[in-house]
Amino acid sequence: MTRRDEPSVAPSPPSAPEWGSDVVAEMLRRLRIPYIALMPGASFRGLHDSIVNYLGNDGPSMILCNHEEVAVAVAHGYAKMTGRAMAAAVHSTVGLMHATMTIFCAWCDRQPVLIFGGTGPMDATARRPWIEWIHTADDQGELVRDFTKWEHQPASVAAIPEAVLRAWQLAHVEPRGPVYVCLDVALQEQKLASPVSIPEVSRVAAPTPPAPDPGALERAAKILVEAEHPLILLGHTSAGEQVWSDLIALAESCGAAVTTDRSGPTSFPTDHPLHQGSWRSQSHDAVVEEIRDADAILSLQKLDVAGALRSRKGTPVRLINVSLEPYITRSWSADYQALPLAEIALTADADLTVAALKDAVARLLADAPAARRRAADRAKALAARSRERRAALTAGNEKRRDDVPIHLARVLTELRSALGDRAADTIVAQAPLGPWPTTAWDFSRPRAHLGHDGGGGVGSGPGIAVGGALGARGTGRPVVAILGDGELLAAPTALWTAAHHQIPILFVVKNNQSYYNDEEHQDRVARDRGRPPENRWIGQRMDTPPVDFAGLARDMGVEGIGPIAQPAELAAAMKRAVAILDEGRPAVVDVRVAAR
Repeated sequence: MTRRDEPSVAPSPPSAPEWGSDVVAEMLRRLRIPYIALMPGASFRGLHDSIVNYLGNDGPSMILCNHEEVAVAVAHGYAKMTGRAMAAAVHSTVGLMHATMTIFCAWCDRQPVLIFGGTGPMDATARRPWIEWIHTADDQGELVRDFTKWEHQPASVAAIPEAVLRAWQLAHVEPRGPVYVCLDVALQEQKLASPVSIPEVSRVAAPTPPAPDPGALERAAKILVEAEHPLILLGHTSAGEQVWSDLIALAESCGAAVTTDRSGPTSFPTDHPLHQGSWRSQSHDAVVEEIRDADAILSLQKLDVAGALRSRKGTPVRLINVSLEPYITRSWSADYQALPLAEIALTADADLTVAALKDAVARLLADAPAARRRAADRAKALAARSRERRAALTAGNEKRRDDVPIHLARVLTELRSALGDRAADTIVAQAPLGPWPTTAWDFSRPRAHLGHDGGGGVGSGPGIAVGGALGARGTGRPVVAILGDGELLAAPTALWTAAHHQIPILFVVKNNQSYYNDEEHQDRVARDRGRPPENRWIGQRMDTPPVDFAGLARDMGVEGIGPIAQPAELAAAMKRAVAILDEGRPAVVDVRVAAR
């Protein structure tokens, strides 16, 4: 179990809320929110007291963090793993400003996070001098309005229950996303003169997801059955067990090639014969080839469909685009991507669409033996092509097995070996955006990889990983995170949170001593301008002095191993790290890796 800070003196909670903040706490309990991640802040001191002394720090219990970015990232990771929001609390103006990057990442990743803030008192006559003036803002939610689904500041204690319930519902309605509720200090600390009406939320129905239009669905099924080279482009589906099975059945019945996107949770087995490649992996070029060859494409909640199709250089394709993105498009951020021009645009829930499309395709194929034979022949050809591609990737990785600095494929191979039979069940909570060694680590179960942060920020990964591990408690599945050195340095205090709350997770630091992605940018710019690319390292390298990540981990209360510089040292290091993980504790392995 995750360690919870137990009250030093057992509280004697009243039978009903007595203070404004007790009402907030009561709503969190009724919504069955298990955790609230926070860095302490005076602007929500009332809520803090209510969680401790009204709830007994249980349901929710506090996950103590050392930075607001980490607190929101932990909640983000928990949502990625469980599909449900947990809460995070951030302190007034300054805490909200700290948290904006990870709120934006949760927004781009379409993940539900319930964020509480504090401000005020809004009544200026009640403010303490100086500090409560600089920590008060009119319309504080305006800071995050453009990248939250909803933000609100209730004006009375009686209005709090509906505000919290609405926030909870909106966070979970597809497309999902973060919400922000700002609580006036004075309201939190207001003594209740009479009972406040609080709804029994278990009796409030959750909004149903939007179903696909039947006519458009039948046309889409017909296109897939008639296609010579159908392709399924997978994006941010829910990664649940049912849609996992439905996607496999749909792909197999159509004899369709399948590609996945590592930016979202795993929703199709990457070792399946029909799977041809993943974006942002060693098999990225195979994805491009499949897009070029396809005559019909089914895109499922895929971000940047139009960008993916640019490799066709204007060659038309019959595109079926299933996406809820039109419901969440805003003006401030261009995270909506280029506009895909689809023959059929289904603005519907991807999981419902896949289930219905699977059945529609099966009905069409039942009376079409020639189409079934074509699908079977395609499936055989795709399986052969997949074997050939995978063999080439495996051979390429094997040639680099003894490289120094160490190649990432060797790191993953040794980690999988140390995990043994549990490797297939392992959850990769975070992994670098760079080329993933495809055949060194396949994702063969739902949520085997939770995807990236969504917003392309630096520093959200450690907190997301800890939140993912928090959400995985009780599943029996080990959790690992492969993080870049720059990523971990941006938010190292997430390690302390994992240690304090005894959250088992194994961090592997991909330590190339550089912000190497930006080195590559500088190399390209210099070459384009006829300038010396040898200077690309300036302002990028972290080798003078080198960072001792194992030592940093130990200072945070986490077992640190390394730095590992020789491939022969990896097996013993990974075995030791897995043993620590099995004891229910976090561990860090610092590995000096090749930049690419």
